[in-house]
Amino acid sequence: MPAGAPNTSMRAILLSHPLNYLALQVLHCAVPFAVPFPLQDWAPFDDCIQFETAEFLYTHIQLSAPQIDVLLDLWGATLLEHNAKPPFTNCCSLYNTIDSILLGDVKWQQFKVQYTGDIPVEKGWVIQTPTIPPINSPPWMRQSYEVWYCDVRKVVHQILGNPSYANEINLWPFQEFVTEGDQHQYKDFMSGDWAWDQLDITVEDEAMHGSMFMPIILGSDRMTVSVATGNNEFYPLYLSIGNVQNNVHHAHQNALVLLGFLTIPKSDSLSMILDPLKLAMTSPEVVKFRDGYYHHVIYGLGLYIADYEEQALLACIVQGWCARCQATCRNLDNDALLCCHEFTKALFRETYNSLAILWDEYGIVVDLIPFTNDFPHADIHQLIMPDILHQLIKGCFKDHLVDWVETYLKTWHGTKEAEIATVTPFTGLCHFPQGQGFKQWTGDDSKALMKVYLPVIRGHVPAKIVCTFCAFLEFCYLVHCHVITEQTLKDIKDALACFHCQCEIFRNGEIPVVTTFSLPHQHAAKHYLELIQLFSIPNGLCSSITECKHIKAYNAISQMLLTNQCLDKLAHCHIDFTTSTQADDDEGIPDDLPMNLSGHRKWVWTMEALATEIDMPNLPALLRNFLLYQQNPNDPCEASEIPITDCPHFKGSISVFNSASAQFYAPSNLSGPSGVDPSETRMQAYDITCIFAFFAFRYKGIHYPCTVIHWFDNIGDGPDEDTGMWMVCPSFLPSCSPNFSIIHTDLIYCPAHLIPIYGNQFISCDI
Repeated sequence: MPAGAPNTSMRAILLSHPLNYLALQVLHCAVPFAVPFPLQDWAPFDDCIQFETAEFLYTHIQLSAPQIDVLLDLWGATLLEHNAKPPFTNCCSLYNTIDSILLGDVKWQQFKVQYTGDIPVEKGWVIQTPTIPPINSPPWMRQSYEVWYCDVRKVVHQILGNPSYANEINLWPFQEFVTEGDQHQYKDFMSGDWAWDQLDITVEDEAMHGSMFMPIILGSDRMTVSVATGNNEFYPLYLSIGNVQNNVHHAHQNALVLLGFLTIPKSDSLSMILDPLKLAMTSPEVVKFRDGYYHHVIYGLGLYIADYEEQALLACIVQGWCARCQATCRNLDNDALLCCHEFTKALFRETYNSLAILWDEYGIVVDLIPFTNDFPHADIHQLIMPDILHQLIKGCFKDHLVDWVETYLKTWHGTKEAEIATVTPFTGLCHFPQGQGFKQWTGDDSKALMKVYLPVIRGHVPAKIVCTFCAFLEFCYLVHCHVITEQTLKDIKDALACFHCQCEIFRNGEIPVVTTFSLPHQHAAKHYLELIQLFSIPNGLCSSITECKHIKAYNAISQMLLTNQCLDKLAHCHIDFTTSTQADDDEGIPDDLPMNLSGHRKWVWTMEALATEIDMPNLPALLRNFLLYQQNPNDPCEASEIPITDCPHFKGSISVFNSASAQFYAPSNLSGPSGVDPSETRMQAYDITCIFAFFAFRYKGIHYPCTVIHWFDNIGDGPDEDTGMWMVCPSFLPSCSPNFSIIHTDLIYCPAHLIPIYGNQFISCDI
C-alpha cells in the first residue's frame, strides 16, 4: 500500500473509494525522485551549535536585537582566552543567516483594496466611483487597505513537502468500519462523507480519473495588535489540507500555515488570494510529494474555520442568523432547511425590487457576495466548520450557562460566586484563587472552569440546573473524542436532547433568567451530528489550532510577516535536520515509554527514615509485602494472610523523589462527567488513590520505581444522579487504620483531580 494510505488493523475495516484503484495505477507508474539530505550539511549554518543557538534565541526565548548583542558580547568575552568565537558576531549576523535559509522561503506579496461603492453626500447616497472620495464621507471609504499574502500553490506544496508527517497524509477519501457491530467510525477529515461525495462529483469528468482530491482548509481568527496609534484589528488567514491526519493537527506540526494577512475581512481579497488554485480545481496538476513520487492533484475548497462573527461575514448574513440553515433569528430553536447558494439566488430573483425583505426576513446582506461563488463545487453555507472552542466552550458554556447561573445565585442567594476558589490546585489545570471574576477570559480559562464547575454549584442551585450542566458537558466530551462511532453519535444526540429538556429551567423555572434560547452559539450544537458525519471529528480542525498560531504584540504588520517567515524557515530547518539525523538511527524511541522519577532527591536514604518523614510507621512492612507480590505475582493469597516474617526483607538504601513524569499518547481528553473512560466498564475498571511519596530502590539486581499510596473506595455502585460524577472516600482497614500500600509506578494509569463534595452552605471567603 502506498505511503499515506489509512492504517488498517484487526478491529477496523477501510472501505476505499472506487476511483482509488485508478489512482493506484498512476501512483505506481510515477518514478520517485528523492534526494537524501547530507547528514553533515547544516547550511546555511556552520554547524549544529550555530543552528541550535539561532533556534533558541529567535524561536524559543525570542530575545530582542539589543539583548542578543549583549549576550553574544558576554559569550565572546568568555572565549577570548581560548582564541575562539561565539556562533554569531552580533544580531545582524544571526538575522542574515536566518534570512539566507531556502527551506520554507515563500515570499510575501501585497495588493491594496479600497471601497468603490456608493458615496454619501448631503442629500443621500450617490452611485459613483470617484478618484478621490468626498471629504465628508466616512474615513473607511477614503482609506486603502493592504492585503499581504503568499502564493497559495507554493504554500500547499510546502505542506506536502514537510517530512515530519510525510507518512500521515491520506491520499484519498475512505470509510472506516469497526468490526464489532459493523459501525461506521470517523477519525480523519478524509473519512467523512463530504470528501467521498466530492470525489463522486470529480469522477463525472473522465479527465479527473486517477487524480488525488485535495481539500483546501482555510481559517481566520481576528486578532488585535497594539500600535502607536491604538489597537488595530487584523485577520490572519491560515491554510491546511484535509489530507493531513488529525493527529498531526493535534501535535501542531506545521500542517497549518499562515497564508495571508487581511486588514479587513473582504470576500474579494479571499478570491484573489485563492485564484492560483482555480485552474487546478477543474484540471489536474502534477505535484511532487515528500516521498519523491509525483501525483496528479485536483484541488477543492474545503472547510472554513472561524468563530461565529467571522462565519456571518463569510456567509454574508446578518448577525444573529445561522450561517448553515434557514432558521430565523427570532426562533433559532425551530428545525429548518439548510441554506445554499441556489436558495439565495432564487430569493434575489424573487425580491429584486424590494431587497430590504432579504435583510429583514432572511437575514441576507445584499451588498456582499460569498467568495465561494467564484470557485467550482463550493458553497460557504455547507463548508462552515463546527467550532468547539468558540461555540461550545466560550459561547454556550461560559457566556450563556455560567452567566445564567451567576444571575440565579445573585437573585436567590445574593452572591454570584460559588466555591470556585476552594477547588484544590491540580497540575496543568488553571486555579481560581479569586473566584471567577476575570476581566478577560481565555479559552484555557473556560476549559479549566468546565472541569470544576459542575460539583461546585451542586447544592446551591436546583437539581435541574446541575443536570443541564451534566448533559452539556457530556455532549462536549463526546464531540471532543478523537474517534467517533455510530454509537457515539447516538450518545451525542441523547446528551443534546437531555440538555435542551433540562435547560428549560432557566426560562420557566422558579427564577427565570432568560426569555429565549434563540442564540447562535447554542443553536450551532444542533448541526454537530450532521457535520461530524460530513467532515469527521471536530476535535482535529478547529479554531484552537488557529489561535495557537497568533503572534503576540508586534508594532507593525511588516515586522509580523518577517517574523513569521523567519520562524517558518527555522521550523523547516529543524524538521529537515532532525529527519536526516534520525535516518541514520535505527533504534528510535521505544513505543512503551515508562514513567520516570524526577526532581531533586531528598535527604532520605532508608525506609525507616521515609516512614518517619511521612508519619507511616508500618512502611517497612508494606515494602516487604510489595516485594513478596513482585516475586510471586501469581500467588492467590492476600498479603494479610501471609506472616510478615515470611516476606522478603530489604535493608538497602532508597532514593526519594519529589515528582514523577510520564509520556503517553493523549489525542483528546477521554474523561467526562460519566467516568474516566467511555467504555462499558467505566469507573469499575479503575481504583482511585492518593500518592504520598515516590521512591526507588534496587533489590536482587532489579530496579523498582515505586509510590506510597492511600486507597480510596467508591461511594455507591454508580455515579451521582445529578452530576453524573463518581464519588469516592478514603479507604480504611477493619482496624480503622488508613489503607496504605506500595505499588509499582507502572500501575498508574492517569492523574485524577479530586474535588470536595460541597454542602448547601457557602464557604466563608476568610477561610
